[in-house]
Amino acid sequence: MYRIQAKLKNSLGRAGTIETPHGIIETPAFIPVATKATVKSLLPESVRDAVMAQAVLANTYHLYLQPGEEIVKKAGGLGKFMNWPGPTFTDSGGFQAFSLGAAWGKGIGKLSSIKMPTDSQAFVADTFPPRAINHSAPLRLVPGSVGSVACLSEQDYENIPYAKVDDNGVTFKSIIDGSTHCFTPEKSIEIQHALRADIIFAFDECTSPFASYEYQKIAMARTHEWAKRCLKHHRNDNTQALFGIVQGGRHEDLRRESARIIGAMEFDGFGIGGSFDKSDIGAAIKWVCQELPENKPRYLLGIGEPEDLILGIENGIDSFDCVAPTRIARNGSAYSSEGRLNLTNAKFTSDFSSLDTKCSCYVCANYTRAYIANLFRAKEMLGATLLSIHNLFFIVNLVKKARQAIIKGEWPAFAKAMAGKE
Repeated sequence: MYRIQAKLKNSLGRAGTIETPHGIIETPAFIPVATKATVKSLLPESVRDAVMAQAVLANTYHLYLQPGEEIVKKAGGLGKFMNWPGPTFTDSGGFQAFSLGAAWGKGIGKLSSIKMPTDSQAFVADTFPPRAINHSAPLRLVPGSVGSVACLSEQDYENIPYAKVDDNGVTFKSIIDGSTHCFTPEKSIEIQHALRADIIFAFDECTSPFASYEYQKIAMARTHEWAKRCLKHHRNDNTQALFGIVQGGRHEDLRRESARIIGAMEFDGFGIGGSFDKSDIGAAIKWVCQELPENKPRYLLGIGEPEDLILGIENGIDSFDCVAPTRIARNGSAYSSEGRLNLTNAKFTSDFSSLDTKCSCYVCANYTRAYIANLFRAKEMLGATLLSIHNLFFIVNLVKKARQAIIKGEWPAFAKAMAGKE
């Protein structure tokens, strides 16, 4: 499935290929996020032809809620459903345990540059409200339960943001209609089997960058147990590759331990999940990749700013995904060789140059900064579409250039140029 073509000297970086039923992915690769079976504001043909992406990643949680995994299955799987001919990935839904639980209403993400609290009890109390579950009342089986294993009932769910984690899985409320559901490792695999992506991920618990060491250790152990359950439930399916996920936050001992444990399991590849500090993301990735088997692909989940991509590639990552390119595009921002541009600024209203003179994308070849700035001022949807094409091309092409630099033995010069040291 995975073949190494070239390796960097004195580091863990490599270039290779991942073979899937719907084509070969040349790595390192950036994978655009198609959350609900669509890359926001773009036709699949644009993602293929204008962005020149190799694969897309969809969100298991969102597709489960709408339209439902059985609809996607009846359509012939994710690729057929969204008219995407190439390789596809689905995440496990585990990230929603974080975004709808610990992170809900706090404005925090997977990366932080703020010092973490040292009081573990303060974090745990804030994450899980101090209200005892009523164990005397019978737990009601809800959609998502597997076999005779019960998830939290709606009564137990009161006063919890949108998701609650326990050893069995994640109980959550739908962001669409407020109904209560439960994801277990087995349920996540069943949904992903129905979605029929080429590469799927084991169910995990993604933690906050502010989580204490004690809680990171608990979540890591839980993720390891869930990984075993995912593998057991997946073994009857031979058409999809299953990647395990490494956790452990920003703690070296936990990251290395998790990588060794997950790396010893019979996964087809590995995702690196959880949270990081902006200042040491490169080190954290290195710890993990030093422990993982060299002959299997490594995927960094949800991280994709340009500087993070270079650090990731140098330290052994093969593929990435992130919503940032399209998210900032919808807010009027563009990546460029000059740094990030905010097209809503007044100075761009009469700037008739391209977004980036060093970029060869369709947008830079045909549209000016002034025109795109006008689209945002006029609240026209085309502005988000054009910037999304450009931003995704910029990131996809950056990673392709990194791949070529590895293959040609030109990485030092490339990395130096990317750091702005020339």
